[in-house]
Amino acid sequence: MARVFAGLGLSLVLFFLILPTLIVISMSVGTSSYIAFPPEGFTFKWYAQYFQDPDWMAATWFSLRIAGITTLAATVIGTLAAIALVRGCLPGKEFVQAVTIAPLVVPHIVVAVALYLTFAPLGLTGNLYGFVIAHTMLAVPYVVITVGAALQRFDPALELAALNCGATRLQAFFHVVLPNILPGVAAGGVFAFLASFDEATVAFFISGIEGKTITRKMFEDIDFNLTPVIAAVSTVLTLVSLALMGTIEIARRRNEANSDG
Repeated sequence: MARVFAGLGLSLVLFFLILPTLIVISMSVGTSSYIAFPPEGFTFKWYAQYFQDPDWMAATWFSLRIAGITTLAATVIGTLAAIALVRGCLPGKEFVQAVTIAPLVVPHIVVAVALYLTFAPLGLTGNLYGFVIAHTMLAVPYVVITVGAALQRFDPALELAALNCGATRLQAFFHVVLPNILPGVAAGGVFAFLASFDEATVAFFISGIEGKTITRKMFEDIDFNLTPVIAAVSTVLTLVSLALMGTIEIARRRNEANSDG
């Protein structure tokens, strides 16, 4: 009986968490020219408007460019940082680790104000470089955590065996360490992409008239042009996030199956 009540309670919590997303998805296919729930009729015209609108597409491609570069930079930096923190003998390692994951703890509004005050005099607001720097800083902690966890599970004796067999440090890393922690690196990269692509608070502060991310565009339309296109864009972002997370989960299970085999 206790398990039944526990399962029921868990189901209610999960339903409560997913309910807003389901409501947004349903509003994205309504025929009304304004956001309404329950939706009236059924149509995909709001998705068509999104993909045909040059402003929305410009903001989307700008966000994708930022997220792509951020993913590459954060994955490299975060992986190297995780190796140093897990395997290295750094003085003040705890302090360095705390600073590394600080962007996850510090409220984004504080980070956004600080970045704006720093970037504005340097001309880094509203352009690709400023966004990449800011989003990389926010995304690195995700990579450090996932890669660090993968390194904790990796047996260092395998790396030592490769070194004893004559491999250099780089050869041991690329041929032994990296293949074993690759699922963690890939997961960190996905988290970095999503952290950049979905980020809204910092983008609101450092966006410009031309350099505008999709999240900043959504904020503007909520204020001045509230139509079901907003719901359609939100649904697209949700589906992209689910697809990436599903891909990582499939890759993780295949890697575990190969390891067991």
